[in-house]
Amino acid sequence: MAKKAKGNRIQVILECTEHKDSGLPGTSRYITQKNRKNTPDRMELKKYNAIMRKYTVHREIK
Repeated sequence: MAKKAKGNRIQVILECTEHKDSGLPGTSRYITQKNRKNTPDRMELKKYNAIMRKYTVHREIK
């Protein structure tokens, strides 16, 4: 059963932005949490993409 969100903390999924354009199979995704009050916009972090073997920008998806 999924954890119920308490307060402003929500779970978000980050997906690689460069991977789609590369033509390689698969996807690079990470799951993390953010505070809705402090960061109302979409989150962007540099994370490691194991398929491309480099650090790339991962953006929050809906």
